[in-house]
Amino acid sequence: MARVKIQSIIEHLSQDMKRALEDAVSRALPDAQIDRTELYREFRKAVGRKASTWVNVPDQDVEKWCNKCGKDM
Repeated sequence: MARVKIQSIIEHLSQDMKRALEDAVSRALPDAQIDRTELYREFRKAVGRKASTWVNVPDQDVEKWCNKCGKDM
């Protein structure tokens, strides 16, 4: 198992996650007025309150490579 810092991962994916959250809410609540930035801010807060700082994930879901040589580690 690998461990990831979930809030850092969410922050790293912020642009994609903002669009995905906005799309999901738009589909679920078509008449809702959505502020993408506010929705994402509240999502991050909720993750901080509900999730552990570090989350275990299966090794198969993590790939690590060397930044210097570009090879898998």
